[in-house]
Amino acid sequence: MKSLFESAIGGLPVLLAWLTLCLVPSPAWTQSMQEVLGAGDTVRITAFRYPDFTTETRISEAGKVNVPMIGPVIVQGLTPDQAAQFIAKALKTGHYILDPQIDVMVLEARSRQISVLGFVTRPGRYVLDGTTARLTDVLAMAGGLLPAAADTAVVKRAHGEKSESLNVDVAGLVRGGDPAKDIEVHSGDSVIVPKAPVVYVYGEVNRAGSYRIERGMTVMQAISVAGGLTPRGSDSRVILRRREADGRLKETRVKPADVVAADDVIYVRESIF
Repeated sequence: MKSLFESAIGGLPVLLAWLTLCLVPSPAWTQSMQEVLGAGDTVRITAFRYPDFTTETRISEAGKVNVPMIGPVIVQGLTPDQAAQFIAKALKTGHYILDPQIDVMVLEARSRQISVLGFVTRPGRYVLDGTTARLTDVLAMAGGLLPAAADTAVVKRAHGEKSESLNVDVAGLVRGGDPAKDIEVHSGDSVIVPKAPVVYVYGEVNRAGSYRIERGMTVMQAISVAGGLTPRGSDSRVILRRREADGRLKETRVKPADVVAADDVIYVRESIF
């Protein structure tokens, strides 16, 4: 049987990988994305040497903005530079301005917002530079994960009147998992990082309390995290209380190698000798 120390050490690779994401700084994630205009964005349109031309307007649900002199123009799906070129061409073709130099600036990007909630450093709404981004990039935008964060993040998105939830193993990605599982999140999505499940350890242990459950954590590892047994404690007299599907608590004697589950209560009894 492994010692308490050996059992605890077995969980270190997972812990170190998890801390990597918890401490990751916000990288230059914007370099891989291109800013595009969408419905709900507010833009300012200006023309060099024509101050009266300046207008601030919101892109309609149809993807249009009202431009002085030429009226409604579809800009949805264009970058600000592309929109400026398109407006300049329309002004020149219509002989409104001989040599138009147009600038389009995004004042508020409502079409590219995403919500990040739960156990992240800075929960809130964030603006994407493009219409999509990788999940890990979005988590980095929010300052990374808190130590109490779960291994799995939930991505919620709407499809018309329907919605779907996708569970992503973020801890697996940090440990070098399949990069294809670092899914793209889209404008309007919500990323929720729940609290990690915990196990409660008390009785003849040195630091009774609640502790985060690492993947595959055993009874012995949970006891190790709680500071190990006191001189009076016995690893052969460990009781586990677990809530069943019907809501009732079931009490059983467990072995050190048994795997714990969320909200389990481990009670270590005194040795009889």
